[in-house]
Amino acid sequence: MVEETSRSIGPVVLLGAPGAGKGTQAKRIAARYGIPHVSTGDLLRDHVQRGTTLGQQVREAMSRGELVSDHLVCDMVKDRLRQADCARGSVMDGFPRTVAQARWLDMFLERECGFFDKSMSSKGWLIVIQLAVDYNQLLHRLTGRRTCPSCGRIYNVHLQPLRVAGACDLDGSTLVIRDDDREEVIRERLAVYERQTQPVAEYYRRKGRLTTVDGDLAVDEVTNKVFCEIDRAAGGST
Repeated sequence: MVEETSRSIGPVVLLGAPGAGKGTQAKRIAARYGIPHVSTGDLLRDHVQRGTTLGQQVREAMSRGELVSDHLVCDMVKDRLRQADCARGSVMDGFPRTVAQARWLDMFLERECGFFDKSMSSKGWLIVIQLAVDYNQLLHRLTGRRTCPSCGRIYNVHLQPLRVAGACDLDGSTLVIRDDDREEVIRERLAVYERQTQPVAEYYRRKGRLTTVDGDLAVDEVTNKVFCEIDRAAGGST
């Protein structure tokens, strides 16, 4: 484990539809290799909360009902990847979300290669892993999600049995379905992913960088396969 948390890994990009398990795998990658988990959602919230110049621009866009532009998202990612803890690598969750963002990331890494050792990967210092999950399985995972309004714990009624149906195991509160967990909303989110983000996978596939892992497997099996892909791509650099 000492070696895992000291050698250069390079940036790792996780792709996958909502419910594919990107957040879970990103946290495990970060822990194993000692690299930061860079979530664009977290970056957006942090900048807004701190009232940075970028955060103010995000707040203004959201107040107008607009999507946050690629330009703003890329500026936030650039700021984060330039920080010292990303020198050995990082795992990106939720970025790039569009082909334009993917192209920007390629150019950024080429310009700022001092942050990444070119010798660490023959694929251009970038490890891209897609978690592939069957559409019906995604619906199963997402529509089964329930949230405790008191403690915030999240359950999945399809995947984990509750002690008492419809109630939180910890405090007994009645579980609720969040608006974004309703089936009609989930179907739209998956449709947006297919239109906007799936082309990112095709972009990396054409460049020979994309590796696909079966996200339908048990979580620990997915993790083992993801670790194997990272170790293979990083090439044992130290």
